[in-house]
Amino acid sequence: MYVQPYVFFNGRCEEALKFYGEAIGAEVLFQMRFKEAPPDAQGQLRPGTEEKIMHASIKSGSTTWMASDGHCDPDAGPMNGFSLSLTADDAASAEKYFNALAEGGKIMMPWQATFWSKGFGMVVDRFGLGWMVTVPEE
Repeated sequence: MYVQPYVFFNGRCEEALKFYGEAIGAEVLFQMRFKEAPPDAQGQLRPGTEEKIMHASIKSGSTTWMASDGHCDPDAGPMNGFSLSLTADDAASAEKYFNALAEGGKIMMPWQATFWSKGFGMVVDRFGLGWMVTVPEE
């Protein structure tokens, strides 16, 4: 079995993918816009969503995850209920990723040494996605 995160950005997916590329070196492996999908007899596209991202596959380190603009619902609330855990190769990289993800976001737990790690911090990024950044045990 293999479980992958699938994150919905409610109309901000392209902006988010660019941010993650700069912040943590994420690479878009595949991307499809709603206008590129075959016609769906069950439903129509919401006007103005043709250029939005229907599906993307992203590689971050050794992990492949997926993302979409989703329904682009102006009444949707912020993301909540989960975080992605990013384990960096070393302390310097981990702190760099933490600081990049925190830019424009909200630090929930500052970057610091803990009893389980030489470096750990929690942040909610500017898109509302929670991250737990850590250094692996030695």
